[in-house]
Amino acid sequence: MTTSHRLRVVDAFTDRPFAGNPAGVLLLDDFPDDTWLQNVAKEVNHAETAFAHPLPPGGEADWALRWFTPATEVDLCGHATLATAHVLHTTGTASGTVRFTTRSGVLTATAHEDGTLTLDFPTAPLTAAEVPDGIAEALGAEPLLAYDTGRNTGDLLVELADEKTVRALTPDHKALVRHSERGIIATAAAEDPTRGYDFVSRCFFPRVGIDEDPVTGSAHTALAPFWSERLGRTELTGLQASARTGLVRTRLRGDRTLLTGRAVTVIEGELFA
Repeated sequence: MTTSHRLRVVDAFTDRPFAGNPAGVLLLDDFPDDTWLQNVAKEVNHAETAFAHPLPPGGEADWALRWFTPATEVDLCGHATLATAHVLHTTGTASGTVRFTTRSGVLTATAHEDGTLTLDFPTAPLTAAEVPDGIAEALGAEPLLAYDTGRNTGDLLVELADEKTVRALTPDHKALVRHSERGIIATAAAEDPTRGYDFVSRCFFPRVGIDEDPVTGSAHTALAPFWSERLGRTELTGLQASARTGLVRTRLRGDRTLLTGRAVTVIEGELFA
């Protein structure tokens, strides 16, 4: 007898289809073995596929949540968490605030009346780092400075000269692999803040099978403290300037960062496996 599962593809950090970052979302009764989870993520072939199952009432969390790229499991993913919360709320499975137990501790997602969702994530502990030799050639632009983003993400954040430079990047993804544990976050201040965003970024994660991630929630746990210190405000909006683009509203609260965005379900069907 063949078992089927309801699989959804959700575009996160956007209010329209075919923008933002797509994530597969699969709600289960429990987690099957890791090989099955990885195979499903590879089949779905988006930056991340999220797997979640409900937990017994009365505990510290309501759902268990894991994230897989087509190549590996990751410790933290913002857009797939937003996508999962969107599915739980739009299907009537959950309401209000949902608590997820994850490899990065307990994370929450709160639904608002205007249709937005807010994630409560750990703030990345930024540590100043030397600009690695060879990264300018690999990235295609000379970084002004660099920061390590800590254990949860393992990225290298680099500031570039301006928004135009970030948008024009054409990196050598194979060469980027050796410069960080997970990937590279390239950022610059917005050329014109009146356009509705304060800074821009692009994120490259070839080490985990994603050459360029369309919109990266977890990267904004590093971008929020980085730009809040420079711009003197705790509430900012970041534009991830990938081909699909997406907006992430950030609010810095010390060791926690709130990430707010929208999501839309674009595909729903049956997974036979």
